[in-house]
Amino acid sequence: MRKLDHKILTTKSKKQLYLYKINFKMVVTLERKSRIRVRAIPKIPETLVYETIDGKPFYYKGYREVLSKKKILEEIMGCSTLQAELVSYIMKAVFRNAFFDDYRIYCNEIGNHIDHRNNLSNDIAIFEKSVMTPDKINTKYADVPAKVVIEIDIKADISDPEDSGYVYRKTQKLLDFGTEKVIWVFSLYGKVLIAEQGQDWITRSWDKDVELLNGHTFNIQKHLLQEGIIQ
Repeated sequence: MRKLDHKILTTKSKKQLYLYKINFKMVVTLERKSRIRVRAIPKIPETLVYETIDGKPFYYKGYREVLSKKKILEEIMGCSTLQAELVSYIMKAVFRNAFFDDYRIYCNEIGNHIDHRNNLSNDIAIFEKSVMTPDKINTKYADVPAKVVIEIDIKADISDPEDSGYVYRKTQKLLDFGTEKVIWVFSLYGKVLIAEQGQDWITRSWDKDVELLNGHTFNIQKHLLQEGIIQ
């Protein structure tokens, strides 16, 4: 009986040891998978957020290179010389008209706070002084609508297929907020999108005159030709 009991105990011990090894491997595997899953989701600093639309953050184009340490933040936040030239030209077109004495003209990606889920950034924004009153000028984003907004190219990362309608979403947000006209300049294609309250949106080549306000216009191709930037 003693020998039989010894064999039974040995068999039980082997089974227990076998089950223990299986359980141990499962725990280790789950722990490894858990660690891998956590590492696969890097934390994205808020400094890389370009703007927020409907609660979704849109990051600066090139933010992935910053996360992988291939670039620094300043490298992706700057604009090209062509973009800078276009902003400079349009700003000159605005200021050369005395009509704009009644407006405040801002650039340098002025922030536009629509609500807690929508914070936009604008390349050039023209505000009526009666709307952007002195008490509204402070260290915060603008919380009143610009009369006209001008955007030079897309600064946000929209590589996700779900973000293909980014330009239209942002434009509609501005119009719904009270902006009367939104102008997009796409330098890569030489095109201009014009969206106005209560009118069909128009896309045209940049060799056509584009109205700012009350008959005051600018013509990008004419300017680039005059400056010898294009032939």
